[in-house]
Amino acid sequence: MRVAGLLLAAGAGRRFGSPKALVPLNGKLFVDSAAELLRAAGCDPVVVVLGARAAEVRERAALEGVTVVDNPHWETGMGSSLRTGLHAVGTADAVVVLPVDTPGVTVEALHRLMALAEPEALARATYGGEIGHPVLIGSDHFAGVMSTAAGDQGARDYLLANTVRHVDCADVADGADVDRPEDLKAR
Repeated sequence: MRVAGLLLAAGAGRRFGSPKALVPLNGKLFVDSAAELLRAAGCDPVVVVLGARAAEVRERAALEGVTVVDNPHWETGMGSSLRTGLHAVGTADAVVVLPVDTPGVTVEALHRLMALAEPEALARATYGGEIGHPVLIGSDHFAGVMSTAAGDQGARDYLLANTVRHVDCADVADGADVDRPEDLKAR
C-alpha cells in the first residue's frame, strides 16, 4: 500500500499569536519537524499545505523532499486545507493526516495507523481514550471527505458518519495540540 503524508500547516495560529508552522521547538520549526516525521515514517509523497504567511514559511523552512501546495482559502479553516491536500496526494492508497501543531506524535504512532492502510480504511489515533491525530483516510473516502470538509471541522463530520477504527497510541506518543505559547512549556 502506498501511504501519503498530509501535513496541514496553513493556519494563522490566532490563539498562538503567529502561524504554528513557524514556531521553533528544539532548534527546528514545527513545519520542518512534522514533515521530517512523515518522511521518516515512509509516507510517499509528503504534501505540506501552506496558507498564512506562506512566503515566509517557504523562506525559513527547509521543506526538502516534500510537495508544498498553497491553500488560497486557508482563512476559511482546516476543511479547505484538507481538500487542497487530498487533491495533491495523487494516487496514494491512503493518506495519514497530521496537523502541524502536534509535535508529540511519533513515527511509532504513524506506523500503527499506516499498518491499517487500504483504500477502504478509516482510522485515528487515540490517547487515553480521547480521539486525536494522526488520522488515516483510505482513498475510497477521499471524495467523501472532500465533499464534507468545511470550516475548522476538517474530516470530523465524515468520520462521525462512518466506521472508524481507533488506534491507541498513548504508549508511544503524545497527541496534544499546541494551541498557545504556554503549551510549549510542557515540551
